[in-house]
Amino acid sequence: MTIPFYDRSLAKSQDLIAELPGLGYTDLWSAEVNGVDGFVPLALATQWAPQARLGSAIVPVSTRGPGLLAMSAATLADLAPGRFVLGIGASSPAIVERWNAGTFDKPYARTRDTLRFLKEALAGEKVSHAYETFEVKGFKLERAPKTPPKIVLAALRPRMLRLAAAEADGAITNWLSPDDVRKVRGEIGPDTELIARLFVCVDTDAERVRETARWMLASYLTVPVYAAFHDWLGRGEVLRPMHEAWAAGDRRAALKAIPDEVVDALVVHGDAATCRARIKEYMANGLDTPVLAPIPGGDIPIDQAVRELAPER
Repeated sequence: MTIPFYDRSLAKSQDLIAELPGLGYTDLWSAEVNGVDGFVPLALATQWAPQARLGSAIVPVSTRGPGLLAMSAATLADLAPGRFVLGIGASSPAIVERWNAGTFDKPYARTRDTLRFLKEALAGEKVSHAYETFEVKGFKLERAPKTPPKIVLAALRPRMLRLAAAEADGAITNWLSPDDVRKVRGEIGPDTELIARLFVCVDTDAERVRETARWMLASYLTVPVYAAFHDWLGRGEVLRPMHEAWAAGDRRAALKAIPDEVVDALVVHGDAATCRARIKEYMANGLDTPVLAPIPGGDIPIDQAVRELAPER
């Protein structure tokens, strides 16, 4: 499950987060865009849901210095020994440059270099190394975690997916269909953990869901890294009218240009039983860890949706 929830602040999430393990949810994953940060919700969840595995999906590698990222990860690893997974990724130019005054330069190399630094630093080693994208001189954690966290990479295309398989402990992806899972799995092989956030709306009014989902899809799929991802997945031509309208500044036309079949492929919706069956399709095609992100819809509040979507036990 993604925490916190779309309809409430982190401060008001404690009761529902504490309920999740009892419902059968095994993992709690944060996100980091322009709401909560990626670490504080997990720190609180170590106390609110001490049984759960915790993960960040994802924190960008260019909005924090390497040492600070290692310190934050070490803190969570100490609070949740063996249960914290550090998810990192390149993020996007908007988040890194426009919102955080950073530099979105050589995203693949920066992610690779950060991964290699973190593996050494979180193992308690003193790191002095000139990487391709940054240099660290004499960094050593004051208290390295007894159990270093697993590190997983946000990966949308073959090069990053292969890096995740070769040097990390797993790959995180986003905005894909059950059929797309097979193509992604083909790049990482059978033994690498594959994690994906799945946006789910428990609502039987398909047109209402699609209206909401089109806004979400347009805001993501017009980002260059996601546009390239869906080109690779084979949606380049069907999404071309959306991209052209968006580039021309016509947001309304861009939304209308997203076909129903694309929305239905990328967003899980319907009654709870239909949604659970759809999630099982993802897993049957090779997804190891579906991270649900319930979005508001119709008459079903998030609390009820979370309970109705709970895994069968």
